[in-house]
Amino acid sequence: MRLFWSMAGVEARKRMSYRVDFWLNAVVGFVTELGVAWFIVLAMFAGGGRIGGFTRDGMLLYFVAVILVARIVRSSDLEWAVADDIYQGALSRYLLYPANYGILKYATQVGALLPALVQVVLFGAWVPFVLGIPEGVQITPATAAMCLGAIAMANLLHFMSCLPLQLVAFWADNCWSLLVAHRIVASLLGGLLLPIALFPDWSQTALAALPFRYMFAFPVDVLLGRVTAGEYAAGLGIAAAWCAILAAVSAAIWRRGTLQYTGVGM
Repeated sequence: MRLFWSMAGVEARKRMSYRVDFWLNAVVGFVTELGVAWFIVLAMFAGGGRIGGFTRDGMLLYFVAVILVARIVRSSDLEWAVADDIYQGALSRYLLYPANYGILKYATQVGALLPALVQVVLFGAWVPFVLGIPEGVQITPATAAMCLGAIAMANLLHFMSCLPLQLVAFWADNCWSLLVAHRIVASLLGGLLLPIALFPDWSQTALAALPFRYMFAFPVDVLLGRVTAGEYAAGLGIAAAWCAILAAVSAAIWRRGTLQYTGVGM
């Protein structure tokens, strides 16, 4: 654990080394995403009423929350780190370390999200004052605490879902297309582009069984009080099961890939 947090601390300090770039990218990215969501919601509710159980203010609050949650879950876009290590030959030095490579890379991801937490807290602090709390939304200390657990699981699940795709770099010069496809599918089926409630009824069971919902939509639904205690426990269980499955798949790919890996580079 001391090594884990040491690696996380090094990555956190590296992320904060260029402070102007750190804050400029965060502010511009958040304002752009929020602006797009704002105009989409206004167009969706031009005729008033409810859509998928959401009012206009409730839908806007959902998009603000899911944008902020995605910043933590994706940990500053480190989906490509493992593939880069393999392709550039940087994996060689990790093979000499007396520690598990996957755990070290996850420590780096945790370190990347620590500064992002500061951004999320600051960006999210103004929401109750500007948007208020829409009718039907129940944000309490209990839902906030439960949301933290869901976000932690979502972060691990996102890392584990990207890992097998990155390990394809043992055989392919570039696995960029696989990771882009993963980002698109996860954003769509995970509730980042639109709430899961807007999908057809016949697809809800499948979406609940797939891992993508538990990356983005589930933590937000927990925060907004749309998930019962039983559903919360079941959601964490499904996410943990997917993490275990993806870990087993990654371990099998790793064993095959390292047998033919040739270290070239630094």
